[in-house]
Amino acid sequence: MRISKQNWLLVLIGSIAGLVNGFFGGSGGMLLVPFLIAVLNYPRKSAHATALLIMLPVSILSAVLYLLSGDFKGEVVIPVSIGFFAGGLIGALCLKGVNEKVLKYVFAGLIFIAGVKMLFF
Repeated sequence: MRISKQNWLLVLIGSIAGLVNGFFGGSGGMLLVPFLIAVLNYPRKSAHATALLIMLPVSILSAVLYLLSGDFKGEVVIPVSIGFFAGGLIGALCLKGVNEKVLKYVFAGLIFIAGVKMLFF
């Protein structure tokens, strides 16, 4: 069975996003969204939704490995998970009604703010 160039590219970007997600405990989706838009020409909303679905099993696997290694703070897991679940639900529901141009600028702004914060805090 021959694997197409596109599938090799998908495996490569998936590997990079998974590596980033596992190493930093998140942010793999920040790589996937621009890739899906620029390389695969996904509509912006589809790219965000697809990245979320891709990140779910990766995040679960990373979380299990962090849990087994003891590198987590148990007292924050439940309260943060409740908020994260609620925020994720609201965000996913809101995504349908957001203009793609607005989504583009909000996403870029969040990446910029996260970058600045990482540099200075």
